[in-house]
Formats: sequence, structure tokens, C-alpha cells
Amino acid sequence: MSSTESVPRTRQLPADRFLNRELSWLDFNARVLELAEDESLPLLERVKFLAIFASNLDEFYMVRVAGLKRRQSMGLTVRSPDGLTIREQLELIRKRTQELVQRQANTFLKDIAPRLEAEGIRFVHWEDLDEAETRRLREYFRDQVFPVLTPLAVDPAHPFPYISGLSLNLAVIVRDPETGVSHFARVKVPNNVPRFVPVGPVDSTATFLPLEDLIAAHLPQLFPGLEVVSHHLFRVTRNADVEVEEDRDEDLLQALERELARRRFGPAVRLEVTETMDPQVLEVLLSEMEMRPEDVLQVPGLLDLSSLWALYDLDRPELKDEPFVPATHPRLSEGETPKSVFATLREGDVLVHHPYHSFATSVQRFIEQAAADPNVLAIKQTLYRTSGDSPIVTALIEAAEAGKQVVVLVEIKARFDEEANITWARSLERAGCHVVYGLIGLKTHCKTALVVRREHGVLRRYCHIGTGNYNPKTARIYEDLGILTADPRVGADLTDLFNTLTGYSRQTNYRMLMVAPHGIRTGLIEKIRREARNASEGKPASIRFKVNSLVDERIIDALYEASSAGVTIELLIRGICALRPGVPGLSENIRVRSIVGRFLEHSRAMNFFNAGEPEWWIGSADLMHRNLDRRVEVLLRVCDETARRELDDMFDRAMEPDIRCWELQGDGSWIHVGERDYQAELLQQVVGELAA
Repeated sequence: MSSTESVPRTRQLPADRFLNRELSWLDFNARVLELAEDESLPLLERVKFLAIFASNLDEFYMVRVAGLKRRQSMGLTVRSPDGLTIREQLELIRKRTQELVQRQANTFLKDIAPRLEAEGIRFVHWEDLDEAETRRLREYFRDQVFPVLTPLAVDPAHPFPYISGLSLNLAVIVRDPETGVSHFARVKVPNNVPRFVPVGPVDSTATFLPLEDLIAAHLPQLFPGLEVVSHHLFRVTRNADVEVEEDRDEDLLQALERELARRRFGPAVRLEVTETMDPQVLEVLLSEMEMRPEDVLQVPGLLDLSSLWALYDLDRPELKDEPFVPATHPRLSEGETPKSVFATLREGDVLVHHPYHSFATSVQRFIEQAAADPNVLAIKQTLYRTSGDSPIVTALIEAAEAGKQVVVLVEIKARFDEEANITWARSLERAGCHVVYGLIGLKTHCKTALVVRREHGVLRRYCHIGTGNYNPKTARIYEDLGILTADPRVGADLTDLFNTLTGYSRQTNYRMLMVAPHGIRTGLIEKIRREARNASEGKPASIRFKVNSLVDERIIDALYEASSAGVTIELLIRGICALRPGVPGLSENIRVRSIVGRFLEHSRAMNFFNAGEPEWWIGSADLMHRNLDRRVEVLLRVCDETARRELDDMFDRAMEPDIRCWELQGDGSWIHVGERDYQAELLQQVVGELAA
């Protein structure tokens, strides 16, 4: 079945069977906000979740809302799968976002800020400072801030200035005392100066003045001879989604660099203002930036709470989660001594579960040992996102310099990491690596590495396939799975896959893999239908999925049909879910849970009972159109019995009735249930294994 065909149905499914994906994402971010509201969490962890909520919302507007507005501007009348027009979706998003931003502000102003102050961490305004503090900050302004400020007037000789995306700005009204004529001016709050200026020493206690307050107190110095009438803070969000027109005759790197330059000038999609914003000033901003009143979000208190990340760096360990050290997988060490990854994999597969298992002593060590091993002839790897000081990239460069064949597929279209990935690609090329950028029209999102090693005159292949990026920093905060294996079938599959990615092969069938865009949707639907057939024949049948998002309508419809046939379906979905669970006659056998906590649940795993011969699959693909149709994604069948038991245990634990989570209802609402911390229990389990 092609990816464009519908799932054949045995009966008519109701038209209202899908939830809206954009509103479902806002519900996910509301769950993040609930963690900021949770008084049982350490105080700076709550601050962290406020910052995550804010940065999540920024990206949502830069990409999802921007996409809706772009389609609206093109005059498209297409409805979402749940039947909403673009205008209706934008209005619902605006109302829901305004509610959430109000909650966020109340949480900070009325709850978290007073608690911070009780712990010696304060925010003050200019008028709160004493004489010595005022004098010291005037000197700081003169030396560190004033030289980088550029007041921009708006008049017939000075057009309205460009307002960069996500920048803080002061809209200033000044008046000429001689003529009485008022003028509009804009002052950008510089982003290369700390947003929160320390009023005094920063140690276990700290007092901060927002940078915009410091600038506002010194506006007369920026407009000498004029009277400063008023000032108002605002922030603009722009469309930041890059669309590269891929042409076989044009260098993809150059095309992407051109589009990145254009990103800065994307149309404005959101205007955040304080509640005290003057209506006339707001009217000027809307007119000059070609925005509408419905694009405005009023924010009580501070704008841009993503800046609160700076507070998390304070040395106050008692206000944070207990630190933890990821454990080396017991198969990869003997006591404190690292084992050869190759020798270990010859004995059997290793399932690693990050961040509980160390990325550095498993996946990273696999690549580093391969780079240093004189018997390794070749390393082939995909890179979607990695860290700024990536030891993985360093190892690949060293391998190439040592004369090994190194092939790296760098996905330079990875959103918001494009510039970093271009830099990595050029560094790898200079070192002699073969760098490719994937297939035209597709993002390469799979997480795969293949090592070819000569052993006793025979070539043997070692592989890693994972659910997360080759990024040692996010591997400490993202929950992900990976398989390290020497299974020759997997090695043969990855060889074929890399030949497809680097050459002209059109392979679509594999032994142990399902590969998008040709194989994952059809493969999963076939397995869902197999469970439905088994249930119809009276056999035990069950399906368990763990993904970030479930949006694809064909897979959802297949799950509805399986539920109606009697298949028990359990879904762990961190973020977006367009499926309605528990609806009589449609989905009464489907349960949906979301776990949001200290670590970002990021792994993707699928389990089918298969008449008593269970199948487990793990990989990079979420169940969304972009993953299944416009990306190269990989799911690996897990055959190692120990690994399958570990996956069973992981899922069983997550679905226990008193685990703290959110459960999705048929009307689209999420209910918070349970008190046991799933992630904390996994951490304790790893600590126990180390002690043993």
C-alpha cells in the first residue's frame, strides 16, 4: 500500500474522531506549566519549567502558528482533520495561549518570585535601589550597556526599524520641549548583555535588576534635549521555518545558507506586550509591522520568561533536584574498567536507556573505540543534532585523519541547528571525511552508526540504532533508547541504508528494519491489522506504543479498528495526540498516558503481542505525517531476549495505576493522576544495580 492510500475500513468511522494537533500541543505545554506550579518540586526546578514553557511557546509560534498564518495568507481553505478552518484554529490557539500565559505570569509573580525572595533571590525595580546601588549600576550602564545601545527614531527621514525576532524592545515616546511635537523611537534591549543585572555580589543570595529597567532609567541619556514621555516593552516573534527549494542542479549548502539569511526577515506572527502598553503605541506597532490585534498577547510582569534559565545556574543545590551520575551499562565494564564494546557485542546485543545509562560510556565510547582501533576500516554515521563541542565529531575527524573511511550524513536542514550543522559539515570535510547531505526532498532523521572491522581476515559489522541524537549534552536530560549490536542482519541492513543515503540505490525492503518514507506506515498498519485479526479469532492481542506524537490519521484509524476488534491498546505519548481514547464503540480498549517530568521522554518504541511471539521495535520515528512521508526514519526490530524483557519492564512500570502521569479523556481533556515518580524509580533502580 502506498503512503497516499487510506486504510480500508470495515465500517464508517465518526467524523469527529480526531483531536486538533495544535491544541493538543498546547495541552502538552500546559503539562509542562503544571510542573512549574507543582509545590512539591524544588524551587529552581520550578523556575526551569517556567523557562521551558516559555521557550516551547516561542518555537510553537515560530513554526506551527507561522505555518498556519502562511497558509491563511495564501488564501488556502483546507480544514484540519478535526474539521476546523485555519481562522478557527488561530482563534482557539490565541485564546488558549492567552490563558496559559496568564497562568505562567501568575505562577511566577504570585508564587515563585515570593518563594525566591524568601531564599535570598530577589528581583527589584530601579526605584527600589538605594543610593550606593544606584551609583554602582549607573557606572555599569555607562561602561557595559550604553555603548551598545542604538536609539532609532521614526519620522519621515527615519523609517520604522526592523524588529528582530524574539528581541526585547522599548517603544519610547519623546517630546520636543520647544515645539511640543512627540516622536516615536525604538531602543533594542541588547541580547549580548545579561538580561538580569546583578545588583550586588552573586553567591548563595542574589538581587537582580531586569536590563530593560536599567535602560529605561537612563533613557534621557539616549535622547538628550528631549523629554521622555513614556516607554513600553514589547517583543516580536517571526516566522522562522526555513523552506529550502531543493534543486538537483544547486548546491544544497548554498541554498540553505541563503534561506537562513532570509529567516531573520520572516513575517511577524506574535506581538507580546505588557499590560500597561499605551493603546496608541500599540496601534503604531501593529500598523508598522503589518500585524492585527489578534496577534497580540498581553503578558503581566516580565516578558520572555525563557530568560529565567539564568537563575538555574545559581549555586543553590538545595533548590534543585539531587544530582545524578549516569551509570555505565553493566555489560560495558568490569568494575571500574571499561570493556571493549566490540568484544561485548560479539556476546550479544546491549540495550542502553539514557540518561539512566551513560551515553559517554556506551554510544560515545563505541565511536571513540572504533576511531582508535587499527582493525576498524570504516565508520558510517548519521548526524541530525549534536553538541557544540561534540566528542562524536572529534572522534570521526580523528578516524579520518588516521586513514579510515569515514562517511557522515549531516542533516543540515535540522530546524534551528542548521548553522551549527553546516559548521560541523565543513570541519568534517576538511578532515577528509566523506560528507553527504541526504536525499533531495527528505530530512534524514534516523540515528544510525555502522562500524566495519577486520577480524581474523573477515569483515564484521557493528551497529548502533537509537531514538535520540548523537548529543552527549541532551543525552543527560532526554530519555532515549538505543541498541548496540553485531547482528549481521542489522549490519547488512545498515549497509544497504547508507548506500541509499549516499548513492543512487532505491532499496525499500530490509531484513530487520522498517524505513520511512516507504516502509514504516505500511509496516505498522499491517502489524496493527494482524493484532485485529488475532483478536477477531479469539486470540490474545495487544499493542503498546511509546512515542512523542501520534497524529497520522491512517495509523489512528487502524488503531480504532483494532480497538473495535477487541485489541488492548496502551499508548504512552508525551506530546501531541490526535486520537480520542475510551470512546464507546470507537476506542473503549485504548488508554493514553503522558509522562512529563525531570527528563524529556523522547524514545519511540512499539510492541505487538503477535499471538504469543511478541515483537518490539525502537527507532527515530514519531507517528506524524512529516516523519512518515518527508523523512528518512528507521525502526529496528529488537530480537535480543534480554533487551525485550527490559522494554517490557519499562512499559509495565510506566502503566502501573499509581504512576504520576496525565491520562487523556475522550473529550480531549487531560487528567493528572498518580503520585509515584516513574523517572525517579528508574534512577533508583540504576543506583541499586550499581551498588549490587
